Order: sequence, then structure tokens, then C-alpha cells
Amino acid sequence: MRHLAHIAYVRSGDKGDVCTAGLIARTPADYPLLKRSVHPQAVKALYGDWVQGEVECHPMDNIRAVVVVMHRALGGGATRTLRLDQTGKSLGHALLRLPVAED
Repeated sequence: MRHLAHIAYVRSGDKGDVCTAGLIARTPADYPLLKRSVHPQAVKALYGDWVQGEVECHPMDNIRAVVVVMHRALGGGATRTLRLDQTGKSLGHALLRLPVAED
């Protein structure tokens, strides 16, 4: 089974308790797979209770990317959380573990 790490790069950021991650397809042929693989249900299943709010996935066809916005995802934000890694970098990179929807 392939994971998104095989077909995409990721950049992530955070503001307060919101984590934003951009997944960019490695090749034009990978973009349809990326769009099929990244949806709110898959993201919520990956993180479980870590992401307590809504998950939004926004395809950006012009740059072959999907932007994922995770609300209430950082344990309250950098100054309030008890998590070891309070930024969005780890959460963003964890998205690369999502399986590729090959079908």
C-alpha cells in the first residue's frame, strides 16, 4: 500500500488552535490520486481525538494541491497546550501517512 508520502509534499503552519497543511502533488499524474485520498473523514480518522473540530479540504487545481484546515487541532494553541509539539509541523507531516486511494 502506498501512502501520500509517495505522491505528495507537505507544508504546514499554525495559528492559535488551527493547523493548516498544504499537500502538493509530486507530478501532474499524482494530483487526481491526492484529491481522492484527502477528505475530511480520512483526516479525522487519522488523528482521532487530536483534531476536535471541523476539518476542511480545499482542492487547488491551479497548483495541484489540497489545503487541509484542521480546527481545534493543537490542544488550545502554543501557549495553552500540554502537548510536547505544539505547532502544526508534526500534524502536517503525519498527513503523509494517509493511504493513497488507488481505485
